[in-house]
Amino acid sequence: MAPISTEQKTELLALIGQGVDNVHDLAERTGIPWRSVRSIKANVTMGHVIVPEVAESAAGDEVLDAFETKFGLERDLQGALRKNIGDLEPGLSIIDGGKERKVASGFIDITAQAKDGVTVVIELKAGPADRDSIGQILAYMGDLMATEKSVRGILVAGEFTGRAIAAARAAQNVRLISYGFKFSFATVSPTSAPA
Repeated sequence: MAPISTEQKTELLALIGQGVDNVHDLAERTGIPWRSVRSIKANVTMGHVIVPEVAESAAGDEVLDAFETKFGLERDLQGALRKNIGDLEPGLSIIDGGKERKVASGFIDITAQAKDGVTVVIELKAGPADRDSIGQILAYMGDLMATEKSVRGILVAGEFTGRAIAAARAAQNVRLISYGFKFSFATVSPTSAPA
């Protein structure tokens, strides 16, 4: 197997940063074997810096800055949602002890319980969600179905691709919810600033 070049790694990170989720699409577009793409993508998703050669290049700096922003946004989104879970759906309560729950297929961002007793898997995506995100949440739900009586999912993302929306049509127990930000601004008088 030929070594993966810095250019290929940079391209892969850029595509992931743009929201391309499908491992086979990424492999085809970068020329990197799909198993390597899967491994790199998993490490990126977990927030590990795994490509030091890319980090040292100018393009790599931009890509890694974008990833740091994306992961920071997802972490902040999760924190805000945990504090205001009722805003997502009235009657939801968090049942994961305040941390991501490990299951066979990965880590569930937030595990909650609806007022009717149904376990709710909540997956968060900073930016767009593709059909792979639907597969991811369905896998988490499948893991919980081995022990829970009833399970459904909520996928929260900045936006959804057409492929994600099409995949969700076949998954009746998965809701798609988009998030947004609302900023407010106030003028600060220099004379009222604390010394």
